Amino acid sequence: MKTDRYEIRLSGAGGQGIITAGMILAEAAGIHEGKFVCQTQSYGPEARGGASKTEIVLSSREIDYPKATQPDVLLAMNQKSCDTYSFDLKPSALLIVDSTFVRQLPTSRALGIPFTRLARSRLGSEVYASVIALGALVTISGVVSLKSIEAAVLGRAPHGTGEINRKALHLGVGEAKKVLKQREGEEVHENSTDE
Repeated sequence: MKTDRYEIRLSGAGGQGIITAGMILAEAAGIHEGKFVCQTQSYGPEARGGASKTEIVLSSREIDYPKATQPDVLLAMNQKSCDTYSFDLKPSALLIVDSTFVRQLPTSRALGIPFTRLARSRLGSEVYASVIALGALVTISGVVSLKSIEAAVLGRAPHGTGEINRKALHLGVGEAKKVLKQREGEEVHENSTDE
């Protein structure tokens, strides 16, 4: 965390596990890393299928305002949430999207990973998409350690699902590393053509 206040917004449709993912991330930062944390959440009028978001504010000091005002990171799990919640991001913010559903990006700096498609094809259920996304988010942002997020995921995993949730988390880590490496390669290529 480079600043004293770091704001994260996770968004998607009801039923995509966004709120639980926010709780897991807040627990990773607060319980496992001892940071000050505020987590808020809101749902659209219909729970399943409607828009939902959760915001996590992290700091090394007490937090005076619990909501995100200019998020450092936005995770958008569908197109509607990307369109709705990307308007107030910091200019340097990270935008991470589920490229299974998000096709139109508000910035060329967005990173797309097909979380839902990976969950379906590699783990047999879309249920794990949000855990894959958490693995990617912490790898790309460095906001909490892998050890902390894994402990928080396993602490929340329903009985008997620990191993598949661990696998989902590490799948997200691996995919994020691939995307970062690819992005690095593109930047090196752009710089060499500029000279």
